[in-house]
Amino acid sequence: MLKTAFNHYINNFKGFTREIWILTLITFINRAGTMVLPFLSKYLKEDLHFSYNQVGWIMVSFGLGSMLGSWLGGKLSDKIGFYKIMIFSLFTTGISMFLVQYITTFLGLCAAMFVLMAIADMFRPAMFVSLGAYAKPENRTRALTLVRLAVNLGFAAGPALGGLIIMGMGYSGLFWVDGASCILSISIFALLVKEKKKTDHGDKTESASNTKSVFHDKIFWVFLFVSFVTAMIFFQLFTTLPLYHNEKYGLSELQTGLLMTLNGLLIFALEMPTVGFMERKAFPKIRIIIIGSFIMAFSFILLMINIWGGILVISMICISVGEILTFPFSNAFALSRAPRGQEGRYMALYTMSFSLAHIISSKVGFEIISDFGYQINWLFMASIGIFATLCCIWIKKALLQEKK
Repeated sequence: MLKTAFNHYINNFKGFTREIWILTLITFINRAGTMVLPFLSKYLKEDLHFSYNQVGWIMVSFGLGSMLGSWLGGKLSDKIGFYKIMIFSLFTTGISMFLVQYITTFLGLCAAMFVLMAIADMFRPAMFVSLGAYAKPENRTRALTLVRLAVNLGFAAGPALGGLIIMGMGYSGLFWVDGASCILSISIFALLVKEKKKTDHGDKTESASNTKSVFHDKIFWVFLFVSFVTAMIFFQLFTTLPLYHNEKYGLSELQTGLLMTLNGLLIFALEMPTVGFMERKAFPKIRIIIIGSFIMAFSFILLMINIWGGILVISMICISVGEILTFPFSNAFALSRAPRGQEGRYMALYTMSFSLAHIISSKVGFEIISDFGYQINWLFMASIGIFATLCCIWIKKALLQEKK
């Protein structure tokens, strides 16, 4: 029984090209090496002694740079190819990481973080487009999921390694290791993977029938709004929820960490088999996103039941299931929606929706909590999640109309 279940799980990892496995490896190395990010606000506050207001502005610069980088990466991927953008982005980011540790003034760091993230996040849309080139059409969603798995595992390993490096080498050690991991991962990629021109998707059932500009694709813009909202409520997991755990239920950092670990374990154990099953059964991507966005919204309705600590575990399971259903298929929908030759632009806007959500999520959440309390914040997040679900239903109907 166990052996059969294990074989079924392993089968979900079969059928990928060599290039996809190398992309997965370099993504893991890069994300595991991204140790500066979890400690950035701590570094700015405790090591450089900036005020909370200054830290906030540096993080805003960080987010704005991320948005610009996402757009540039997508646009340039369409112009000169994803391969060159990926190599330029990670190699230059590595060098920049070595240098940015020597900048210690407020204005200098605002500028440095903006430029650094503009270069670093050119990589993300280019990498998404590369999956379209190197993955087989029939397992493109699973390939996206495999890379997501590498990102999650890398993020799980990164903070622990970062803590050890700070203890042994101080904060400067983070910049050296982060920069080195960027250069190492892209060197492996350049040595082992040859440039390949983007081929047709072979999966255009949900694509626009013509090649009009992305700015005239109404369905895609509604989809971007859905992506923004689901990302915004998901990011509450890392901003308002840890504080709520402590203030309402008195949970320690360890207990909050264990709840976060539950999310990571569920993603690791269930995402690839779920995507594999949905792909084999050929479920429409938008239908899966509808279910996922509703479950994510429902997880915040559960948080409003604030008389029993066990509800935190149930809510975490729901938001994890919502994440499993929403994010991999959102990635795949965005890529399949793009007309040939515009994949970079579409993936750039998709990536930017997450960057914008990252900037706004904590600000909105903390403002609502400050003025009205946690319960109203959970109600707000649940409400916009349900509205996003209704938008998905509209997209589903619009897609049917488009095919007629």
